[in-house]
Amino acid sequence: MGKPTHILLGQILSFSDDPFLTPLHDAVNFERRGAVVIGDGKILAVGPAEEISRPVDAKVTDYGDGLIMAGFVDAHLHYPQTGIIASWGKRLIDWLNSYTFPEEARLADPDYAREIAKRYFDLALANGTTTSLSYATIHPSSVDAYFTEAQSRGLRALAGKTCMDRNAPDNLRDTAQGAYDDSKSLLEKWHEVDRLGYVITPRFSPTSTPEQLTALGALWAEHPECLMQTHISEQHEEIAWVSELFPNARDYLDTYETHGLLGERAVFGHAIHLTEREQSRIKEVGAGLVHCPTSNTFIGSGIFETARMKAEGQRVGLATDTGGGSSFSMLRTMAAAYELSQLKGQPLHPAQLMWLATCGSADVLHLSDKIGNLAVGMEADLVVLDLSSTPAIAQRSQRAEDIWEAVFPTIMMGDDRATKAVWVGGSLAR
Repeated sequence: MGKPTHILLGQILSFSDDPFLTPLHDAVNFERRGAVVIGDGKILAVGPAEEISRPVDAKVTDYGDGLIMAGFVDAHLHYPQTGIIASWGKRLIDWLNSYTFPEEARLADPDYAREIAKRYFDLALANGTTTSLSYATIHPSSVDAYFTEAQSRGLRALAGKTCMDRNAPDNLRDTAQGAYDDSKSLLEKWHEVDRLGYVITPRFSPTSTPEQLTALGALWAEHPECLMQTHISEQHEEIAWVSELFPNARDYLDTYETHGLLGERAVFGHAIHLTEREQSRIKEVGAGLVHCPTSNTFIGSGIFETARMKAEGQRVGLATDTGGGSSFSMLRTMAAAYELSQLKGQPLHPAQLMWLATCGSADVLHLSDKIGNLAVGMEADLVVLDLSSTPAIAQRSQRAEDIWEAVFPTIMMGDDRATKAVWVGGSLAR
């Protein structure tokens, strides 16, 4: 056991099980006055403050009524789109052509890529996000910029070169062989260096030829320890386009499976309009789905049925989908998930929302043994939330009769002002 260096006091929230599947009193651990002991970048102890010993040489930080919990895990985003977030009025394919592709082309400049990476991580940390899984651009230097910035801050971060060899501008296309070679080189350079992870990243089937998908499937077969991320079934027009491009495929998922891009460590963004066969097959292999609610509403994609997907045994995480998503805040993302579920008559409990943004996303990323929860041996990535960060939130939370009534106003109305402190790898990051 490491030597304690910091003891954090406050309200403590952690999970012993999935609150979608287990009653709250068995799934959630809450201490009104608790302590988290940190040392050597890990969590050494968690529990009631009066039961935690306090070594004389450990620094104590008392956050009062601040809620101490695991840092948020954003399981699907595009850091290169940081600068175009909240751009007006397009659906998916128009969005790509009007905003995404022109901006991604700018990251051919390594200096600009470094600037955007720094700006992204500044904004993510300001909102309590301590782990991010991002798409880069086709430029290897965009991957280098992201990982270099994350490494300098001691963050756990994942990303991959976005691969596209058709249906994209000339300056954003690679080739099947080039995608394989670049991805392999970047994987060998960055994967499992410090707290970093390389992710094999075809953007989605419409922008990759069958040859490129096959090449990336081969790379994944050579490195099954890596994640593979892509998009699936975000909008109806996209699904129709996939059907035209792959006339022999049974469905959208088949365009990945046929080329070796379906497995337990696959991470599929959106997954709103899956067929029954697709849902069954994804569940069978244990792949992960990532709900991106602010993006789904902002560009009019549809409603991901979180409660139903969880009840049917799918692995589900939560994400901002910067910059198609309209906020860097996982609090705002949780609020949007709640609102969309309300439209389906499936209200999500605050505990379920918090679980999705931490444990759920960590599970989808196969990192639940390292991040996403407060437990002994976990990496010490934490956020401390001020549950009275604005007058509107404070006046509601003051009426709370339990922790969930106190937390829910911050979920629904909170922003970066609610981020009281962030700890990364056992060190205070902001």
